[in-house]
Amino acid sequence: MRFSGKSVVITGAASGIGRAATLLFDREGATVFAADLNLAGAEAVAREGQNIVPVACDVCDVAQIKALMDHAAGTCGGIDVVFNNAGAGGAREGIDEIDADGWDRTMDLLLRSVAMGIRYAVPHMLHRPGAAIVNTSSVAAVGPGYSPTAYAVAKAGVLHLTKCAATDLAKHGIRVNAVQPGFINTNIFTASMEMPAELVDTAKAMIAQMSSHAQPVARGGQPDDIAQAVAFLASEAAGFVTGTSLIVDGGITVGPRHSWDPEAPGLFDALQAMAEAAGVGGANAAAAK
Repeated sequence: MRFSGKSVVITGAASGIGRAATLLFDREGATVFAADLNLAGAEAVAREGQNIVPVACDVCDVAQIKALMDHAAGTCGGIDVVFNNAGAGGAREGIDEIDADGWDRTMDLLLRSVAMGIRYAVPHMLHRPGAAIVNTSSVAAVGPGYSPTAYAVAKAGVLHLTKCAATDLAKHGIRVNAVQPGFINTNIFTASMEMPAELVDTAKAMIAQMSSHAQPVARGGQPDDIAQAVAFLASEAAGFVTGTSLIVDGGITVGPRHSWDPEAPGLFDALQAMAEAAGVGGANAAAAK
């Protein structure tokens, strides 16, 4: 019961990582304000818990973000934890094709909403022992190849915002950190592609199967994997941690595939095989490897 008596605000709470985090904080004693554009979904999550308050909130509307934070604080007398998590895939075009509106919508949803979530939560977090903010970034922030361009840039912005906010808020005793999920089996992929409902379950099963082979940890990532990391960063166990991020990706970013997959030979493996086939190499090739 790490969060007994605490008030927690979570955006994007109706599904995926947000839903898992909402239920985890609820199980550990918090009053959780489950905010989502999909109010019916947030209400369904609330029915699964004990002390979950569903709230309609479009995080692209700054007035709604402020109203969410004011409502949570007014109900509980303040806010202890904020998890800025709401998001979607955003514009899928490359930088050579994206238009300004698609770029702006993606930045509003994935970056500005985090900044404004922090901005309007802070007045209600002052003088709250253990106050903590966690923001959802992504492994896409570490480099290209994990997501569309606009999404990756926004998530990289979340990382830098996290560091800057940590320095701004240190004087208030508020810690700020980020979590960087890898490929997690949520509806973000299917939703961003506007996939028909009848194909969603099939697509999610395919994603789970493919992702289980994409990183050293040989299984697909699950929303609860991220929820557990968020709870750690928000807890007193991480009381000496601020301005940083926790990558939770099954190891997908540790290095090229041949560094961990014996079935994927690297450069030196290929050179040694070539040398052996030619009857040369031997000890020197092995030493180079």
